[in-house]
Amino acid sequence: MAGERILVVDDELAICELVSEALKRQGFRVETASDGDTALEKAETTLPDLILLDLMLPRLDGWEVCRRLKNQPSTKRIPIMMLTARRDEREVIAGLEIGADDYLKKPFSLGELIARVKALLRRTLPEQALEKGVEVGPLKVDFTREEVFLSGTLLSLSPTEYRLLEILARHPGRMVSRDELLAKVWGYVVGDTRTVDVHVFRLRRKIEPDPESPKLLHTVRGRGFRLDWEENSHEDPAR
Repeated sequence: MAGERILVVDDELAICELVSEALKRQGFRVETASDGDTALEKAETTLPDLILLDLMLPRLDGWEVCRRLKNQPSTKRIPIMMLTARRDEREVIAGLEIGADDYLKKPFSLGELIARVKALLRRTLPEQALEKGVEVGPLKVDFTREEVFLSGTLLSLSPTEYRLLEILARHPGRMVSRDELLAKVWGYVVGDTRTVDVHVFRLRRKIEPDPESPKLLHTVRGRGFRLDWEENSHEDPAR
């Protein structure tokens, strides 16, 4: 984990510099802001991977900055760790309730700060990535544009085929049951799961070089299906 961009927001210059240097030594790219207005502007333009946000700021306080960022589609997924010198637990809870992901009380050690930053990034970066799309072997699913590419070639999928693939792609490597697919794609709580099998068969014909020996869309016999790249797979694709 290195190279992620972090926005440090604090009106105390010494803290900004100290934290920035510590983060840079860990390989992070760092931007700084000393007031709420500048923090909003930088967050909206640079879209950092994480924000360290002091609560007591000039112009706009940290609570308001957090509230605005969490209410905007472009910034609501950015994890925010609040930094506070206050001891009133109610204020910390208020920050968490408006969307902050973690908090750290001042004074703090740089070691603890770095550990908490890395832990928060580990929790949130996979979620951010999956909001946009996922790549499984030669298959790329773009959730934003609802497009699917195989080895760089745009595929033509029906809306049902795309929805089926999207659900599997949002859980790469995990088995998704026939009942779950039936409920999420067709809206049936109870129904004939052979509908799922038929569409999986059709989908395989579009995404697999050899549908008889699938390397992407695998059957978990008697249970469901799994999207995972297995280059040397010799699975029986029987439905």
